[in-house]
Amino acid sequence: MAGDTILMIGACGQIGAELTMQLRQQYGGANVIAADIKKPEGELLESGPFAEINVLDQAGIADILDKYRVTQIYNMAAMLSATGEKYPMKAWELNMNGLIHTLELARDRQVKKVYWPSSIAAFGPTTPKANTPQITVMEPNTIYGISKQAGERWCEWYFLKYGLDVRSLRYPGIISYKTMPGGGTTDYAVDIYFKARSQKAYTCFLAHDMLLPMMYMPDAIRATIELMEADAERIKIRSSYNLAAMSFTPAMVGESIKQHIPDFQLTYDIDFRQKIAETWPGSIDDSEARADWGWQHAFDLDKMTADMLQHVPAGSQ
Repeated sequence: MAGDTILMIGACGQIGAELTMQLRQQYGGANVIAADIKKPEGELLESGPFAEINVLDQAGIADILDKYRVTQIYNMAAMLSATGEKYPMKAWELNMNGLIHTLELARDRQVKKVYWPSSIAAFGPTTPKANTPQITVMEPNTIYGISKQAGERWCEWYFLKYGLDVRSLRYPGIISYKTMPGGGTTDYAVDIYFKARSQKAYTCFLAHDMLLPMMYMPDAIRATIELMEADAERIKIRSSYNLAAMSFTPAMVGESIKQHIPDFQLTYDIDFRQKIAETWPGSIDDSEARADWGWQHAFDLDKMTADMLQHVPAGSQ
């Protein structure tokens, strides 16, 4: 909205990079401050302000908030599921303390809105797999999922206790041709398109019939901005909204790719990420997001496949 200044923490990540660029288009480059522990290159660096900062550096973030008079914070910094299982203590510190720093600073500086992403990883093996409802059993057994479940509770608590306007989405697996995977269990659904274009073959680390909820990046970016721009009275859920577009298996992606690359070969070499994926839902009921603030997805599997293969370069790795 006009007059807002946005701080994007984790601006170099898979979602953060594309979200930053879209927000700069809508709000103006000077009004969206990209922040990350590493310095970006190209358009992300050149199109607006950048601050090199660790999300755990609370004083450093406070300085940025004061310098730019920030009115909205998006905290996209996180260690994802597969990486988090390798480095559990680091994942917990980054995911939890990074969020709490954000919430505390937003409350102290009277920031108008905060966005923090949750994930389907917040569910667990005892959650109903089919059409997982908004309110259900949540017993995650990965560090990433545990941090997301705990984070949802913190977000709601800050809203109830302090009236802080915190908003969140439970992202499914996100697929994009612009940014490479960042250590998630659903990363196969990105890599498979790159390998299809470069090698006409892919070896998948998940089983052929592992059904998971997925979303194409343009839908994820649009959902995030639509949520943040919705009037506060329309936001009924202050933990995190279920969000859905499509569900598919690796085999289904392979068949979709074969419509464009008939000699594409898909094989399997299942690893520890299969066990993580088995704890997650197969499909998501996001009817509350659709009812409360009008969410509608645009991409199904075949539409996404056509767009991905059009944009992924043939020589990509």
